[in-house]
Amino acid sequence: MRYLIVILTLVVFSIQCKAQTLEPKLENIAWITGTWHGQAFGGKTEEIWSQPSGGSMMATFKLTVDEKVQFYEIEIIREIENSLILQLKHFGDDLKGWETKDETVDFPLKEITENKVVFEGMSFERISDNEMNVYVDNNDNGKTEIVKFNYKKAIKKPVKQLITVKYTKTKPNIDGIADEAIWENAAWYPINQLWLGEAYTKDDFEGRYKLTWTEDALYLLSEIKDNQLRDVYKDPLKNWWDEDCLEIFIDEDNRGGEHQYNHNAFAYHVDLEGNVVDVTPQKEGKLYNSHIESERVSIGNTTIWEVKILLFNDSYKENGENSSVSLTANKNIGFALAYCDNDSSEHRENFIGSIPVQGDDKDRGWIDANIFGTLLLLDSKD
Repeated sequence: MRYLIVILTLVVFSIQCKAQTLEPKLENIAWITGTWHGQAFGGKTEEIWSQPSGGSMMATFKLTVDEKVQFYEIEIIREIENSLILQLKHFGDDLKGWETKDETVDFPLKEITENKVVFEGMSFERISDNEMNVYVDNNDNGKTEIVKFNYKKAIKKPVKQLITVKYTKTKPNIDGIADEAIWENAAWYPINQLWLGEAYTKDDFEGRYKLTWTEDALYLLSEIKDNQLRDVYKDPLKNWWDEDCLEIFIDEDNRGGEHQYNHNAFAYHVDLEGNVVDVTPQKEGKLYNSHIESERVSIGNTTIWEVKILLFNDSYKENGENSSVSLTANKNIGFALAYCDNDSSEHRENFIGSIPVQGDDKDRGWIDANIFGTLLLLDSKD
């Protein structure tokens, strides 16, 4: 009986796998469509795929290393004899072809599943609507190496709450005093949008903030009036969202999109002790104290937070070497600021943000970078 169960299980599994195989139709791989950016061969890659039309899809590819084009590709996937074939040609930076006039590099189709397209020598794997991996067999001196391209889709995010941020030649001291001239000349912006909890009064909470920048960091000054500061958990990795803290949302390239368990964007919780927590791709809290330096000074019910924020792009490796991004004038950054307020409860009582969020679920900043506002960095002369 045990062997019969094993056989039946294998048969059912085989049927399920077979059922997941899709027909060799362009409509079943239309998710490849879009403008994709990634890194490979020591440089930046760009691949742009068209929508299916006329029985084919078309793409252009470019590899840039140190701001110099290394080569281009023209690719097509076309329907042929009840199947699909991927064909491409290479071109140098001067657009001279690598292959002869009538020669193409061909990759016949092997199979299509819901999230994968496998050709002989190249495959596409959908990670999400905005991320995919492409695997290519690279033949070099008789040895075959599989090269992985991780791509993120370029999405034009609607500009929300555009805020211009002035450059400062003198870096603010992170001491919670905020006596530098740049802070005197910067504009205040409110934190006044209820994202979660019951309506609050000004006696319970008021918040506002200012921003400036240098080449190495974004600087934040926040003034929070809270009638009771409460550090609920001594362990910074326990229920960090349920105690009084600033939450700083950063999307380095303002691309938007989902970032729940990835580093397409960051949602930094800065607690009263200065610890900085975000969620990792492994779905657990982790300290990111090296990303943010902060100091706060409280007088009565008013707390001044002064914060230095390093920015990292979506190539951030959780357990690898990472360098922060240098900031330049005219750069757009996705940004929002919020405050978790908990006066006397086990869980936070209010969550107040800096930007209006549409819909019933307003507590989406830790998942959806599309809700963020946009910072435009201004040059010192602007």
